[in-house]
Amino acid sequence: MKLVRFGARGQERPGVLIGESTIKDCSAIVPDYDHAFFASGGLERLRTGVDLGTLPDAPAGARLGAPVARPRNVFAIGLNYADHAKETNAAIPAEPILFMKATTAVNGPCDPIRIPHGSQKTDWEVELGVVIGRDIHALGSATEAREVIAGFMLANDVSEREFQLERGGQWSKGKSCPTFLPLGPWLVTPDEIPDPQSLGLWLDVNGRRRQTGSTATMIFDVWKIVHYVSRFIQLEAGDVIITGTPPGVGMARTPPEFLRPGDVVELGIDGLGRQRSVCEQA
Repeated sequence: MKLVRFGARGQERPGVLIGESTIKDCSAIVPDYDHAFFASGGLERLRTGVDLGTLPDAPAGARLGAPVARPRNVFAIGLNYADHAKETNAAIPAEPILFMKATTAVNGPCDPIRIPHGSQKTDWEVELGVVIGRDIHALGSATEAREVIAGFMLANDVSEREFQLERGGQWSKGKSCPTFLPLGPWLVTPDEIPDPQSLGLWLDVNGRRRQTGSTATMIFDVWKIVHYVSRFIQLEAGDVIITGTPPGVGMARTPPEFLRPGDVVELGIDGLGRQRSVCEQA
């Protein structure tokens, strides 16, 4: 099942994608895809207790928002692909590198990316996103993580490298500017993604391929990441974890390349759809 949210920013309604392009409006039976929905077993009720074919269609061409209403937490894993660590001259981490992105960075999959005032080093990162399906803490093993994931989605971990790496402190301030986390277009439930560790990823800037990779080359797989984070932090239903990026980021190119107003960023992951964002000046 593919969950979507459609409508004007701040007024999105929950829906389900049927086939390639038909979105069914679920707002009469589901208020939103938020913590309450996932924590109360809403996903299973929607899967088994609703005849989706009887629901009204969403308006044709409706804007898509992030598939999850603003999550309570967004966690991110850095340097989780060995070839990406190598291109940035970083050591292979012994444990997942964990940081947070502000939830105010969440953006729709085709909304503009706003380059911050004064930024010269706004960068791109295609990533696999994981949505947590229930409140959890201190899972006993990575195997248990397989039972607590609501689904997967495409993410762009937009990053301002000067803010992240040259201004001291932690990475979060370079990762959390408004619009710096386009999500979606869909949340895809695990039954449709039998092996999240065999998905191809790609990203283009202005029609030129910049990133190509596979989740098979992750250092820490999805299950290990969820287990690891849960040891330190209580994860809540609807929380998002983005899991790292393959090589090809702008700061590692020779010479480095960064996003400018008017640039078009397109990206995708097998089975999870694609995004298209135009950059604009904040």
